[in-house]
Formats: sequence, structure tokens, C-alpha cells
Amino acid sequence: MFDYSADAELFPRRSGLKARNKFSYRRFSRAADAIAFAIETLPPDMLHGTYLEVNEERFDASQIRQLYDDASFPLQRTISQ
Repeated sequence: MFDYSADAELFPRRSGLKARNKFSYRRFSRAADAIAFAIETLPPDMLHGTYLEVNEERFDASQIRQLYDDASFPLQRTISQ
């Protein structure tokens, strides 16, 4: 089972982006917050190529979305499933 309360790191896509769309590496005290940020805040073109790392396991954009859509996601969603 995924631990939404674990520390998490969100790593940006590295290439092919305009400067206005860049975001830098971010660390979160809860994976749930990192997932919400990735889905709710990042533009969709930024999410592709971004990955989440939790407990030394990496999750790509589609896996981040699955974690967000999962029934066990602990935060209120602002984007419909």
C-alpha cells in the first residue's frame, strides 16, 4: 500500500521547456501534497516527464495520476477523476 504521509521529492522534466514553464526540484513532507501539486498545479505539458520519488521508489506521470485518482488519496481533490 502506498504511504501518502511519507516524505516525497518531485523532480521536473529536464528538456524542451520554455523558461516560463519551468519549475525546480521540490521536496514535500507528505507525498499526498506532492501528488496534489503535480496534478492540480503543474500544467499538463509539465507533468509529462516529471517524476515523484517516495521511499526510493520512482513514479512517472501516469503513476502520479493513478495515485491521485486512487480511493485512498487522503486530500480533497480539486480536479475531477
